This record gives sequence, C-alpha cells and structure tokens, in this order.
Amino acid sequence: MKPKPDDELVFLPLGGSNEIGMNFNCYGYGPPDDRKWIIVDVGVTFGDQTTPGVEIILPDPQFMEENADDILGIILTHAHEDHIGAMGWLWPRLRAPIYATPFTAFLLREKMRERGCLDDADITEVPLSGTITLGPFESTLITLTHSIPEPNGLAIKTPLGTILHTGDWKIDPDPLLGGVTDADAIRRLGDEGVLAMVCDSTNVFVDGHAGSEADVRVQMNDLIGKLKGKVAVACFASNVARMDTIIRAAQANGRRVCLVGRSMFRMAAAAGSVGLFKGLEPFLNDAEARRFPDDKILYLCTGSQGEARAALARIADGAHPHVKLGSGDHCIFSSRVIPGNEVPIRNLQNKMAERGIRLYTERDHPGIHVSGHPCRDELKEMYAWARPQIAVPTHGERRHLLEHAALARDLQVAQTIAPRNGDMVRLAPGRAEVIDEVTAGRLYVDGGVVTVENGDALRERKHASHSGMLAVSVVLDERGRIVSGPQVRSIGLPGDQDTPLDDALDQLEQAVEDMIKRLNSDERDDDDAVEQAISRTLKKASHRIWQRRPIVEATVLRV
Repeated sequence: MKPKPDDELVFLPLGGSNEIGMNFNCYGYGPPDDRKWIIVDVGVTFGDQTTPGVEIILPDPQFMEENADDILGIILTHAHEDHIGAMGWLWPRLRAPIYATPFTAFLLREKMRERGCLDDADITEVPLSGTITLGPFESTLITLTHSIPEPNGLAIKTPLGTILHTGDWKIDPDPLLGGVTDADAIRRLGDEGVLAMVCDSTNVFVDGHAGSEADVRVQMNDLIGKLKGKVAVACFASNVARMDTIIRAAQANGRRVCLVGRSMFRMAAAAGSVGLFKGLEPFLNDAEARRFPDDKILYLCTGSQGEARAALARIADGAHPHVKLGSGDHCIFSSRVIPGNEVPIRNLQNKMAERGIRLYTERDHPGIHVSGHPCRDELKEMYAWARPQIAVPTHGERRHLLEHAALARDLQVAQTIAPRNGDMVRLAPGRAEVIDEVTAGRLYVDGGVVTVENGDALRERKHASHSGMLAVSVVLDERGRIVSGPQVRSIGLPGDQDTPLDDALDQLEQAVEDMIKRLNSDERDDDDAVEQAISRTLKKASHRIWQRRPIVEATVLRV
C-alpha cells in the first residue's frame, strides 16, 4: 500500500502524557478530512485528597467519540488498570473491535461484564507476537517484560513509516513469569527503520537498571524465612510475578497462603486461566487460615497504597472480619509509594505500628521491590536497538517527558517532541510537529455516575469539607411575616468555650430574623428572593464568626 499525496500519520495522546496513568493513545492515518484511527489502551487513574468521593478518573473520549465511525480497533498492550481500566466505562461511547492477548482479555471481560457491555463487545484474543491488520495499520505484538503477564510493545507499520509503541516495559533478564524482552525483534525493526518511538518515561530520572524479579525472590525468601508469627505481605495485585514470588517464598518456608482482597482473587483467577501459578499449593480460605499456627500462615493482601477500603486498611483498623494482626506479627510492603499516596500510606503504617506489627518497606529492605519501568540505562539500550528518527516520550509528568526528550537528544535522535494530552502530532510526512489541539480532559466516576471534571457536586463537596454547611428553615404567612423559626442547623462548623456552637447558631438565627423584617413587601412575597437574602446574610455572619463562608441551604415555607 502506497501513501496518497494528502495522507498523514498522526499521534494523539488523550491520556498518559503529562501524567503517569490514564493511558489513552490514538494513531490516525489518511488525509485530514478522512482519517482512520486505532486506539492503544484505554486506562484510568485514581482520585486523591483533591477529589473527595471520587475513586476513578477516566480520560475524556469526546474527540474519539465524535470520530467513532472511523475507529478501526482498540489494541490493549497489557492488563494494568491505567491501560484497560476505563474500557467498561468508555467502550459504549467508542464501540470499536477490541484486540488483546489471553491474560489481558480475561481481565477485560470481567470489567466489561461488570459494566453490562460484554455481550455487545467484539473481543479478539491475539497470541503473543501476533499481528493485527486494521486498514493502513499493521500492528505486531513485541514481547517485553513488565510487572504483569503478557506485556507487549507494538510495531505499528503504515505506508508512511513504522512506529514502535513500547507500552510499559523494563529489561529483566530473568522475569520468572513470561518471556524476556524480544530484543532481536526490536533490532530487526531498527534495521528496517523506525520512524518514531513512543516510549515510557516513568523512571527517566533513575540511573542504572530497574532490577530483576529474580532478585526480589531471593530477598523475599530470605526475609520471610527469618520471621516468626503471622506475616502479611502487601503488593499490587496486578503484579502477578510478585504474587508468584511471595507465594513460593511462603511455601519454601513452610507457610500456606491466604489471599485477602477481591483483586487478589481476580488476578489469581486470570493467572490460572493462562497456565500460571503451576505447582503451587491451593490457597487457604479465611476459615482454614484461622486454624493454622501463626508461624505457618502468610496473608497476601491488597492495600499497599493505603486505600481506605482495601484489606490492609481494615486490618490496620482492627476491623477485618477474619484477619487479625498484632504484637509479634509482621507486614511486608513489597511495592513502591505512588506519588500522592504518601499521607494515606504513612497513616496506615502508623496504625499498624501502634498495634505492635513490625513493618518492612523498600526503604529499609531495598531488595523486596523492583520497579516495572525502565531506568536510564534501559532507555539507552532501547534507543540503541530501535534507532528511531523521532522520540516521543509518554507515560510521565511534564518533567519526565522533557527529561526523556533531553536524553533522546543526547543519544543523537534526530527529532524529539513531548506532547501534552490533546496535542495532535504529525509524524509524517515532514518534520514532527503539533498540528492541532483537540479536547482532552478528565471524567470523574462519582457515586457510580460519570460526571464532568470538577462538576457542581464535587465543587460543593469540597466547599463543604472546607467551610461546612448551614441548613435554615423559616415559615412565613401570606403577608411575609415570620410564623416559625428561623431555625439554623450546622454541619462541620466548630464551637468552643468562648463561642459555644449553640450561641453561634442563635446569632445566625437572629441575623436572619432581622434581615427578613427589613425586606420590603414585594421581596417577602418572593420565596426565591427570601432564600437568596437568607443565604447572603448567613454567609456574611458566618464569616464574622468563623472566617468561613459555608454552603447554605435555605427553605422558606408558607402558611
């Protein structure tokens, strides 16, 4: 297939550029008025202290939704949440065929089933190293190593050139689960000519190599062998190689394993579906685990990031119905601290320490965790293999992308470009450059409902969490005279010895009463006008008392 005169090859990140997580990458081919698209990964990120009540955040698919008829397919590189987690929420807006390897497809089906769209979705399982041909895009899976089974890069061949999309990767000579990085395939691509490499930037500031899972197994086996009493280990459930390491280390030291947390069971089922976890003893259920001596049991738990509803948080609070840890017991954190989670993790660990549980982290035992992303020396190796003409850093915050671009220039890559979400980059023909900017934002899953970023509900919730809330009711007669009230109730506002809360509320009630009496007859006849006047009065009085302007919910009743 030869390119036509007006054809262009473009890259459009709608998530995952200028942030770590929420990957949503799009490749377009054709003339500007008739492009065909493939999507690579549709992931989520997670809420934090700035988004109270919001646990899941999705990329805004508006641009691709508007071009849904031109989407040829969605290819998933691997099964981490930041690469497939939004599929159940967003696929109904895109409705394109889906391509994934068996392990990823297993977990994807669970997500689609939860959202009620599995029966409508066309999911094709692709073997490792398989090829997917969609219009002008011929995409071949390249085996890489990462912290989950079946991680893949993509060699996307088009009439205007080949793109190497790495996805998440590292170079691990002994990954324990799955094959090693297919360096020969990447070298062959380099020999044929790679137009652009769209590459992971997570660890660009870290010198050296990320380390091997085999080394973690040695360290974990040694550490668990020294411990007496009950042992809990917290890790990312999606890190199936780490799960395997912990389970085998437990067995080697005479301990049976009890999984704690729903995602642990889900990942164990997915691993079993593709033939992993062979030769392991069956997991104990909660009742069986309680009958084992303390020195013979290991709990493999979710919640390493301090998630409030995860298993480890309930254990730390003493609220878990089946798992109790205390003095003489141990908890190993076989994971890194994701930026933004420092406070909840610290609070969790302090609660556990208060219970007498001894803690082990990568800070005091560096060998119990290695990253799944490439450090600088691994990036250098990848560039030496692929030899791209254009470096396109992704999967990183702004500082990561710019540092990655600088590294690529130092490695003599001819062109570098570090797009933001929504930047449409023309890769060919001509020099790489941003040619358009499209809508790119976030959607929040709030109470099971998909809402716009920073919508009214979240804004009011944040306002209430900072400034509190007042609810006031007053009954007026047909002439606007006060029959009952005003009665003011507060939520989240303080009182002390100098200004007891009841006294403060009395002052507010008096302020509302005085204000109503000052209204003219026309204003008192208009319920909306009265309610707005009450709100203004209470906010002004509250600022005088507390230096805060709370949310005010005013109700006017008539008799």
